[in-house]
Amino acid sequence: MTNSKNVFDIYMEQPRGFEKGGEDHVWKLKKTLYGTMQGAHDWAKNLDKTFQDHGYYKSCADPQIRSRVLNNELILTSTWTDDILGTSSTAEGEKLAKYELGSSYKIKNIGEAKLILGMHITQNKNRDVTLTQKAYSKCMLERFKMNHCAPTSTPLPPGSLLKGC
Repeated sequence: MTNSKNVFDIYMEQPRGFEKGGEDHVWKLKKTLYGTMQGAHDWAKNLDKTFQDHGYYKSCADPQIRSRVLNNELILTSTWTDDILGTSSTAEGEKLAKYELGSSYKIKNIGEAKLILGMHITQNKNRDVTLTQKAYSKCMLERFKMNHCAPTSTPLPPGSLLKGC
């Protein structure tokens, strides 16, 4: 993460073995640490600027969803802390997006997404994507001892299209 100016000063206890000036002293951080609330805030701010610099727009429904249209090509990304799932209307767009993010951060491509946040992801030859939460739903029903409950239909008819903002 790049060094950013903290809105608030952050202090931490001295780690064991690195005490300087007495055990009652604390360290003032010069930059945020991974795993701290300030670190998460600064990372999100930094990542947001990177996406903006590459021409992406935030979704008004969910700020972690970003998109860009470049030469009639759509690229979509979704971010969970430091994990990014993305798709593009073409293979070239996918390569470009990875290259751009890779020029700003060290990235690791783990291949085609199969499972994320409890959702199974499948893609057919036409590049149609299907998300299912069957395994996650079963796990939650078992966890709360509702695995023998009676199913009911959803409030919306199957195939309903939801419009964005």
